[in-house]
Amino acid sequence: MFVLQTFLPLFLMTFFICLFIVLMQFLWRYINDLVGKGLDISVIAELFCYAAISMVPMALPLSILLASLMAFGNLGEHFELTAMKSSGVSLLKVMSPLIVFLSLVSVGAFFFQNDVLPKSQVKMWSLLFSMRQKSPELDIPEEAFYDQIQGYNLFVKKKNREPGMMYDMMIYDVSNGYGYANVMLADSGKMSFTEDKKYLFLQLMHGESFEDLKDDRPNRGNSGMLYRRESFTEKEILIPFDANFNRMGDETMRNQYIGKNLKELNHTIDSVKVRIDSLGDEFTHSLRSEPLCGLPQRRVVYKDGERTEEGILQVEMPQPIDMDSVFASSTPLQKRNFVENAKNKATRIKQNMEFRAYTIEDIGETMRRHQIELMKKFTLSFACLIFFFIGAPLGAIIRKGGLGMPIVVSVLLFIIYYIIDNSGYKLARDGHWAVWEGIWLSSEVLLPLGIFLTYKAINDSAVFNPDAYRNFFRRIVGVQQVRNIVMKEVIMDDVVVADAKAMIADLRTDIEAFINAHQKRQSYLKYWTRGYSRAEIDNIITKMESVVEYLENSRSQLVINKVMDYPCLRRLLFYYPVSNAKAGIAIAAIFPIGLIGYFIGIKCQNGLKRDMKTSLKVCDELISILEKDIQDK
Repeated sequence: MFVLQTFLPLFLMTFFICLFIVLMQFLWRYINDLVGKGLDISVIAELFCYAAISMVPMALPLSILLASLMAFGNLGEHFELTAMKSSGVSLLKVMSPLIVFLSLVSVGAFFFQNDVLPKSQVKMWSLLFSMRQKSPELDIPEEAFYDQIQGYNLFVKKKNREPGMMYDMMIYDVSNGYGYANVMLADSGKMSFTEDKKYLFLQLMHGESFEDLKDDRPNRGNSGMLYRRESFTEKEILIPFDANFNRMGDETMRNQYIGKNLKELNHTIDSVKVRIDSLGDEFTHSLRSEPLCGLPQRRVVYKDGERTEEGILQVEMPQPIDMDSVFASSTPLQKRNFVENAKNKATRIKQNMEFRAYTIEDIGETMRRHQIELMKKFTLSFACLIFFFIGAPLGAIIRKGGLGMPIVVSVLLFIIYYIIDNSGYKLARDGHWAVWEGIWLSSEVLLPLGIFLTYKAINDSAVFNPDAYRNFFRRIVGVQQVRNIVMKEVIMDDVVVADAKAMIADLRTDIEAFINAHQKRQSYLKYWTRGYSRAEIDNIITKMESVVEYLENSRSQLVINKVMDYPCLRRLLFYYPVSNAKAGIAIAAIFPIGLIGYFIGIKCQNGLKRDMKTSLKVCDELISILEKDIQDK
């Protein structure tokens, strides 16, 4: 209950924050379709309401990731998670109430995707298309041409907004085409709408109009072009301009893939599959029944003056025809006709098949769109669970609450998820991948990450410990580590000099034996087939670490300082490259890879022998220091 009380407020807060962010992204994307249309606030509010419902699938996974990361980060930062673990409560048991809760959220997300989202998307897109088709609000600027009235361009030099008068007007009427333009000039004018707002009423005062007239008489050159000039004191013009907001019906969008639930999508997919199969069979039959070599496909019989067809024409030949000899024996004109006819026929068949392929491709794209929408009904629920199993363990590991580190980590993970999901969607939409592969790609990538982080968090592994990664890369690249030992203030077990000398002497014997056994550099073949003994090196490292651990309890600063002179011996792969002699011979035979590996390995072995000699020297000096301590006592 405590974990739920911690998680729920954060979940609600982050959900509305994420929903607001994606709504702002929606507004930024479609702002050009909304601004300057004179739309009512109620219409815009309705659009944003439907858009908010449609954006839930994007905001929900991000809010779950952020909330779980913040909740468990706060518990870890305030040591509440540590207290739970110390009392015997495992991390999985701490997460269990949230697992049940988010499982219910995932089930609800599926029904939301299936029942609510299609209706909201139909309403949103219908309303958005209606807004796009609405004419912009009439606002003619000064000293600039205005072209938002279809078929007309207006220029106004000055406006007086109080009485609504416009001065020094120029109007280009191109509603009949640019070849028959009508130009009107007026000293002043006034513009208004009719009561039904479907026409624009324009009153012009003191001006002239010039109109090109169409002349249908033949043999008229440019000198005979007719035009009409008119001077007027007052002129009235009625221009079609629908300023009303006409809402589009929902039937069009309801038949699209975004407006269908699971049952309707399955029905459409089955119908489209049947149609594709029937078209494929039809195209295959037509291609197979195409006549060959210019022969007619059916035998034509004329009966009583009427043409009839009686079955497929079959031509029997006693022996196959040698087409090359027939072609060679033809005249040049016949050869040319043969080639041209064959080329034209092949081109015609190719164009016909390409057109049919485009038809099938269009139908296939429709089917893929429906399959993608069907898969999305399930991916949202799965993504909610995945993001929880990423966020909760990650918060328990990094132990940072608040809005700092969790937001950074959440945004980075969600960007990765969005890029992968969008890439998979495009690959599935274009038919490059199977639909299920593309739509489930993001889940397939992030699921192993969630399992890995959950496993590491349950076992208290130091996933984000920089020292562990630093030491790992040091071992890979071969960087030498330095010992750092500090004298203990409180010592429980004192060092017994006799025991210490015995341990050092034992270590010294093994080191000396190793040095004597490897005086010379190994040959190329011996290096790849044998190398150094792994067991021998492991034995020396184990004994050296035991000596260091034992002498760390010494009360002598001189002993502590000398112990730090022991080099940190490493278990490099280049000491013993292969464990199988046959594999070593195979690698040695690969040139120049084997030669490069040999030189690197010899360099590493020389470094190991140098460390061994240093360790031998430290052993002798430590024995001398311990003996001197006994004499001083």
